[in-house]
Amino acid sequence: MAEFNNVSIAKAANILFEGNITSRTIVFEDNSRKTLGIMLPGEYELNTVHKEVMDIQRGILEVKLPAQDWVQFEGPTTFEVPANSKFRLRVHSLVDYCCSFIKLK
Repeated sequence: MAEFNNVSIAKAANILFEGNITSRTIVFEDNSRKTLGIMLPGEYELNTVHKEVMDIQRGILEVKLPAQDWVQFEGPTTFEVPANSKFRLRVHSLVDYCCSFIKLK
């Protein structure tokens, strides 16, 4: 999907790691939520509450998911991160991403 229609967009940015990761939250009519953002080169550790689907539009990064080895991804590609977990990133070039949050029932 190249664009989203009928959404609300948060005016304030989500800013992490001194601005090296930034995003904006978008909310859909069904109250589902995504973030659209940019990651600058560096190493980061993030936490999840919900399952996350990371849709990489462009860029190169390595991801270390719980109990797994590092895996490299180059956009366009997608990977999933389990709920209630920590994961690590090594961002090698500017990454343009969309993160979908999947609430488990």
